[in-house]
Amino acid sequence: MSSGVRPQGSSGAPSGVSPGVRRVTLTTEHRSTPLSGLLAGPDPAHGPSRALVVALHGGGMSAGYFDGQAHPDVSLLALGARLGFTVLALDRPGYGPHAGLRPEGRTLREQVDDIGPALAEFVGRRADADAGVLLLGHSYGGKVALALAADRPPRGLLGVDVSGTGLRPAVPPERAGQGAGFASRLLNWGPSFDLYPPGTFLACRSVVAPMPARETDSVGDWTARGADVLARVRVPVRFTFAEHEAWWRHGPDEVADLTGGSARAPRVVVDRLERAGHNVSLGWAARAYHLKVFAFLEECLVAAGATPPGRPS
Repeated sequence: MSSGVRPQGSSGAPSGVSPGVRRVTLTTEHRSTPLSGLLAGPDPAHGPSRALVVALHGGGMSAGYFDGQAHPDVSLLALGARLGFTVLALDRPGYGPHAGLRPEGRTLREQVDDIGPALAEFVGRRADADAGVLLLGHSYGGKVALALAADRPPRGLLGVDVSGTGLRPAVPPERAGQGAGFASRLLNWGPSFDLYPPGTFLACRSVVAPMPARETDSVGDWTARGADVLARVRVPVRFTFAEHEAWWRHGPDEVADLTGGSARAPRVVVDRLERAGHNVSLGWAARAYHLKVFAFLEECLVAAGATPPGRPS
């Protein structure tokens, strides 16, 4: 299998994604399992990409989580491209078109070992490889993003932006993977459907996916490993907790643990998102959250001494 990025589908906007978003598959010479995803970037006529955002979805979702179709304002990929950034949303192992190759899924450690090399090749082959990378993770994907930053940081890593992930769970780990029932709806979506654009739950039928068994079984491992992972991250980190976040504790003591446990990170930001449930990138608050993601990335670029497009170095 040759290394690189393989586009999928015909020309134009493929069905079920925003205009300008295309489906891709990342392959490597040394890994037998490809990684699928969604890719969007700025018009080359307007200059090179400012930076690359690599987005990792949570458990029971897929890459489409970052390209919500219920309202044009919801898509992270479309917004990023308009702002001059490239956004790659990956289907983590056990999800997406190649889920059948890993039907049982992968543990956190195994996912880092799968994603790290594929991402390194993807970044290395880009013309703007030196532009910098932001790892963005939601829920279980937030754990993967932090672990990648700690153990397999991609070239030019600028920072990590995490939502729906903390250090102390508010519910037993065995609740993971239980997608049915009113209690699970409250955990994942919050107390009101009014937090989401009309049609969200119909549009999400193609985004929601079963949580693989090995991933489900490894959820509880984060309680013992999370603090160690966070302590080894050497780039700025931002945590966002939704107003109605119910999976994780995020009171003053928990926030102090996050900031105090990031000894090697030059900066740790903890943000709150009003009018949002756990799935922050699919609700009415998604645009506000995504704009804050790119504002944090701009701050990381400034801290790294990056030169804005059109300005002399």
